[in-house]
Amino acid sequence: MNKRGHVLNGLLLAIGIGFVLEPGVDLDTATKIAQIMVPIILGALFPDVDTAFGRHRKTLHSLPVLAIFIAYPILFDNLHFVWIGVLTHYILDLLGSRRGLALFHPLTDKEFSLPFGVTTSSKYADLVTVIITAVEIALFWAVHTYVVELDADISGAAAGLAI
Repeated sequence: MNKRGHVLNGLLLAIGIGFVLEPGVDLDTATKIAQIMVPIILGALFPDVDTAFGRHRKTLHSLPVLAIFIAYPILFDNLHFVWIGVLTHYILDLLGSRRGLALFHPLTDKEFSLPFGVTTSSKYADLVTVIITAVEIALFWAVHTYVVELDADISGAAAGLAI
């Protein structure tokens, strides 16, 4: 997927997840959306920094990089919701394009892909992005509702890990 698709994905995710975390049409919902929009969009764009160094879809498109972004808010009580942008970047690249991702880089450069997707220049690229984003929002709602609250206070976990 291209930069435009990742920004669109991040923007729609922030709005959708904002409503999941703070249901309603009021100032609290708008505040939640504003709070999570920048981190999610930054996370959605971050993996493509590897176009400036390293090898694109290898250096920063891997599960170890995602693990760092998931662990960061727990360890440092910082960068909350950035991991959502990184994760959905990978999902969009995997489902919304034809090229694979080196998910286990640097252990192996083997790219994993699915037998479907669209090219970034396709007239259907934005539609595919919106559909994937809608499914992601539904999955985040299900996780938030039935598994674990996405906006749970993790500062206690971070304090417990402090030495």
